[in-house]
Amino acid sequence: MFYSFIFFLVMNTFQSSSVIFKFEPGVSTSGWQVVDDRVMGGRSQGKFELDSEGFGVFNGYVTTENNGGFSSLRYDFNGIKTNGYESIVLTLKGDGKSYQFRLKESTNQRHSYVKTFETTGIKQEIVIPLNSFLPKFRGRSLELPNFNANTINQIAFLIGNKTNERFSLQIESILLR
Repeated sequence: MFYSFIFFLVMNTFQSSSVIFKFEPGVSTSGWQVVDDRVMGGRSQGKFELDSEGFGVFNGYVTTENNGGFSSLRYDFNGIKTNGYESIVLTLKGDGKSYQFRLKESTNQRHSYVKTFETTGIKQEIVIPLNSFLPKFRGRSLELPNFNANTINQIAFLIGNKTNERFSLQIESILLR
């Protein structure tokens, strides 16, 4: 009886992961959409492709020219359940720059839940607690609770460091843990 209890505790302590998206050779990247500041007259330009190793590569340049300053990569879902999970886990290789990872509970929701992360230039696993995502709209903080929804309908990466720069982010996987 005692050993059964210990087994139960151990099994419930190590929660499994759920794959939101895993890039690998041959995987389809349809549905991923680049949205730049061009929608507001800016001149930044990002692109997204699968490289020869199977990583999703989001790269390009951001310019503050003409009131610009961001490039983003998004993906819409039909509702990923977050019940029982505590974190988003990003496995990627960046270029030493700051990026944002964004969540939306609903695709028609105007604001996003945002968490900024730093890349190091080497492959890394970034663990972001779901309840640490802050509500923002067009860069402004909102007086709403942090992310606490049971569903995610959109994820996004965004770079917008208020400077002119080239960027490159190699994405391996996005998980719920």
